[in-house]
Amino acid sequence: MSAIEIHPPIVETALWPDEAATGAWAARLAASPAIRDAFIALHGDLGAGKTTFVRHLLRALGVQGRIKSPTYAVVEPHEAPGLAIWHFDFYRFGDPRELEDAGLRDIFATPGLKLAEWPQNAAGFLPTADLDIHIRPTGDEGDDTRRLHLEGRTATGRALLEAARP
Repeated sequence: MSAIEIHPPIVETALWPDEAATGAWAARLAASPAIRDAFIALHGDLGAGKTTFVRHLLRALGVQGRIKSPTYAVVEPHEAPGLAIWHFDFYRFGDPRELEDAGLRDIFATPGLKLAEWPQNAAGFLPTADLDIHIRPTGDEGDDTRRLHLEGRTATGRALLEAARP
């Protein structure tokens, strides 16, 4: 694995007022060349919208076919034109060492896009995320708005944040 220059995080906030806004944000991110070898960590409670965001991002990248949550499989590989993608879900991990035991750590040393839901359940065994996305519903009844707390932790993460701005 090559050395990654880690910067003090660039922190931003954003709103996704509806699923269309989520898709538009994902499309802007997908258009960035920085996405090709990024590690994006997705944080949020059950139902916050992590997998919905991943579906929009993968569609924007050109992934065809069914895009399902890897909750039971832990990782779902995908292919977009010229791009390998791995979507992880560590929700069921009870011990971060399960990442090592499952042999998944090696994937993070290969080129391609890595997306991880519930990264805190594999803490200490994952590399530093380029971009941390914290998704939180507003909590208002019948409101699909999501509040985002975004942290670009590397030069790649900063480039992704820049690309995602409207």
